[in-house]
Amino acid sequence: MHHATTAPAISYYDYIIVGGGTAGCPLAATLSQTASVLLLERGGSPYGNPNITDLAAFGKALFDLSPSSPSQRFISEDGVINARARVLGGGSCLNAGFYSRAPSQYVHAAGWDGRLVNESYRWVEKVVAFEPPMKQWQSAVKDGLLEAGVDPYNGFTYDHLPGTKLGGTIFDVEGLRHTAADLLRFANPKGLTVMLHASVHKILFKLKGRNRPLAQGVVFRDASGKKHRAYLKSGPKNEIIVSSGALGSPQLLMLSGVGPSAHLKAHNITVVLDQPWVGEGMSDNPMNAVFVPSPHTVEVSLIQVVGITQFGSYIEAASGEPFVSSPTQKDYFGMFSPKIGQLSTVPPKQRTPEALEQAIKAMEALDPAVIRGGFLLEKIYGPLSTGHLELRTKNPNDNPSVTFNYFKDPRDVQRCVDGLKVIETVIESKAFSQFRYDYLQLPVLLNMTVNAPINLLPKHANDTTSLEQFCKDTVMTIWHYHGGCQVGKVVDSEYRVLGVDNLRIIDGSTFNYSPGTNPQATVMMLGRYMGVKILQERLKK
Repeated sequence: MHHATTAPAISYYDYIIVGGGTAGCPLAATLSQTASVLLLERGGSPYGNPNITDLAAFGKALFDLSPSSPSQRFISEDGVINARARVLGGGSCLNAGFYSRAPSQYVHAAGWDGRLVNESYRWVEKVVAFEPPMKQWQSAVKDGLLEAGVDPYNGFTYDHLPGTKLGGTIFDVEGLRHTAADLLRFANPKGLTVMLHASVHKILFKLKGRNRPLAQGVVFRDASGKKHRAYLKSGPKNEIIVSSGALGSPQLLMLSGVGPSAHLKAHNITVVLDQPWVGEGMSDNPMNAVFVPSPHTVEVSLIQVVGITQFGSYIEAASGEPFVSSPTQKDYFGMFSPKIGQLSTVPPKQRTPEALEQAIKAMEALDPAVIRGGFLLEKIYGPLSTGHLELRTKNPNDNPSVTFNYFKDPRDVQRCVDGLKVIETVIESKAFSQFRYDYLQLPVLLNMTVNAPINLLPKHANDTTSLEQFCKDTVMTIWHYHGGCQVGKVVDSEYRVLGVDNLRIIDGSTFNYSPGTNPQATVMMLGRYMGVKILQERLKK
């Protein structure tokens, strides 16, 4: 790894990859076997940062709002507070670690080669995937899901199977995180150059004497603001590949002149290709969580057990007292903490900085005994609701404006309601009885936690309208947003940008739906899968 300040003013490579994230790292490692590759990452290294590596510190990186943070906060126009990665390894450095493959139907619908897909998953799993230890609270969730009819029990598996299962995790038995950056150990060191703090400002196109624009290089700036250019070596198979994620990839296309022409002209950007689909189809799978107070101490756990229902809702759970085990760091809610922007007790548009501050103070004032327990969450498949992304400024380091339109499609609302009903059944199950208060005691507990920034199911949980409202008012992100450069609209089935030569996009921005319960396994797989396909193509005469 090198700081971009050490980069030459001009350099030449066979492949230039923009974004060293969940897809970019496995892609770069693979292409470096027989070609020269430049991997440009706008963030720093994940190594030596305990906020990234330690399970017990989950959420600290998301709470770090400094310019050097591995996480960059953004707020969608819907009002939901969210985050994007700014670190080598991408979202795999920030997430809750759950590792699960896409359903076989998803692979088939994408037109992927099933055999190579499985080989690519296994390549990834050699380094980053582990079986989590299943302790009492997660076991109770598992048994409660089975009692609720989310069966059969499929045991520990990376595969996406209807029923209840124990999935994989990128945290090892010591509680240390393994990220997509670790896949760079498979790279050919002679073939790969990794530049950190390298912010790509635009893709350079050759237009003269051509029917179609030809991507030929990129302009990037280092941490001191100095400009560098990297170009493709001459050769018909050489390419620029954008792997900057669902916000970064459509944003970079627009900044480079590929996007809806009226929008580009409004920002005084020269139009290279009028492409109205860039930035369209933005989706974020809504997450709704219910806090379950426990009379007993529960283990610290992130996502381990998942219930894959037949109606398009996934039930997952996380627990801990507190989530962050240091007594000086009073943060009881981990991935549901107001410190990381997960404020669900007020509707999205009311989640102001003041409301967040108030929620953090309320959380810190709570008696730990009151909020022992964990969260049951549901995330819906798809989703069917979509929105769009637009530029705010011409600075690639600024967040674009993004609207996800959570629950715009009534079928998404129904999936959420059905998922909450399963959660209610799990809470009331015999298996879960030791981890819940008898309902007579619950009102007492509620009075104690009346100001707590946590969600409990509406008192009239059988009232469908209140559940529908609960879905809309308490929506949070589980960071599975995707779209903006979708297959069939912006790229073809081989991820080549339509209407342009020598340019591909390989990341979650190409997805129409989020793959399976949690996308990171499939995003890493896709980086490896497409790397192999591109090299196979390169070796053909």
